[in-house]
Amino acid sequence: MNTLPRFQRMLVLAATALLSACGHQESATAPAAARSVAARTLTLTAADQVSRTDLPGVVVAARQVQVASRLMGYLRELKVHEGETVKAGQLLFVVDPTDVQGQVAQARAGLAQAQANFANAQSDYERFGKLYREEAIPRQQWDQVKLRHDVAREQLAAARAGYGTAGAQLRYSSVTAPIGGIVVQKLAHAGDLAAPGRPVVVIESPGELQVQTQVSDAVYAYVKIGAPVSITAQGRTLTGTVVRAVAAADPVSHTHLVKIDLPAGSGLDSGSFVRVGFATGSAPALMIPAGAVVERAGMTGVFVVGKDGTAHFRLVRLGAASGGQVAVQAGLAGGETIAVSDTAALENGVKVSGGARG
Repeated sequence: MNTLPRFQRMLVLAATALLSACGHQESATAPAAARSVAARTLTLTAADQVSRTDLPGVVVAARQVQVASRLMGYLRELKVHEGETVKAGQLLFVVDPTDVQGQVAQARAGLAQAQANFANAQSDYERFGKLYREEAIPRQQWDQVKLRHDVAREQLAAARAGYGTAGAQLRYSSVTAPIGGIVVQKLAHAGDLAAPGRPVVVIESPGELQVQTQVSDAVYAYVKIGAPVSITAQGRTLTGTVVRAVAAADPVSHTHLVKIDLPAGSGLDSGSFVRVGFATGSAPALMIPAGAVVERAGMTGVFVVGKDGTAHFRLVRLGAASGGQVAVQAGLAGGETIAVSDTAALENGVKVSGGARG
């Protein structure tokens, strides 16, 4: 007897809750349906947009010199340190010249001996030449005198060359800067053994900077010598110029080396990390004003305005932004109309009126 009344009471409560919900929904949506916003609108059209590929790069000095000794010997003095600015011709380091000084002394002695031998041979040449012209000596004897004279002359020339080489080696014990710049590396210390071909210091010219980057085959196809590229670093964007592009790919990374000149006064330093933007063709794309993009409940989208003037929120996937415009990768199509102003006041179902349609 109590089951039916209880079931009826449950139906009454459910009906009351449903009516209450419907009434609440109507009260929430009715004002939005009646409200209108005078927002400006824009009819979308696809236009060709340049595609860009961003790659990492590093700033390097266009002129870098690794200064090494031409002699084998111990470093007696090292006159510079990292970060120091040097001028061309400034003394960098001194190699112990003891061994070279011995070579110079030996070459000097050899030269003196060769000069003495040539002087004797020259005296015989003049004396026996006079006797030969007077037919006082046979031709065979004269030929021997001439041969000794010629040999002594060649030996003197060789001794002079050896002495000159030894003297030049002695001058190499004091090594000077071949260019003006900044010492960026010091690879040895006083007392270390210097050897030919082993760098002691590295000097860079700070006024000539380049960016080096590695690009794939797909990007390399668009790289042109003299073409401008964008360089982004430290929150700034600069324009560089491609000066070198190596056609042969690295056998390990399968990428190509590209060098880009930086403009004067770039404010960047050697070793800085940058992003390099290469133009890689163009393709039709939809661009919308950045002000048309809104967020609702953490979702990014725009308000699409239908033919009846009603706004509807639609999710979109956006691409790169440039100059106040944003590329749309998905969610919109050409010919559709979107609201581009007063988006904060828009909701689903709101009428858009009074705005200029583009």
